[in-house]
Amino acid sequence: MENETNAPQFINPAGLYDPTPNAYSHMVLVPAGNTLVYISGQGGETADGHLVNDFRAQVKQAFSNLGTALTSQGLTFKDVVKQTTLVVDHSEEKLKVLGEETSLIWPDKKFPVNTLIPVPRLALDGMLIEIEMLAVKRS
Repeated sequence: MENETNAPQFINPAGLYDPTPNAYSHMVLVPAGNTLVYISGQGGETADGHLVNDFRAQVKQAFSNLGTALTSQGLTFKDVVKQTTLVVDHSEEKLKVLGEETSLIWPDKKFPVNTLIPVPRLALDGMLIEIEMLAVKRS
């Protein structure tokens, strides 16, 4: 049985707007004694380096890549506490797509904290999104 006292706590304090429609939480508390797992930014490229020119498809592939990294450490998206999202030419439409796809990953709405950063370009030509994560492996 998991030690719930060691579980991260996702918090949206009174006095701040409700961030759940945008698929993130304002704060997370990680108790001492847990192992932090940092996952570098993952884009929408497949294992063979293929990159489609479609924002939603790249978001789905980025989450798939992150899922692969998490699984390699015996973790799931429920173990993620922090996310940083870089979006090329950010727009409200891209935010909507990102929110929809993120809500599929966390249907319980216990979203990690997230900072979205609009950028003019990413590492590879055609890359539209990059997501890095911090996960907690419970002791």
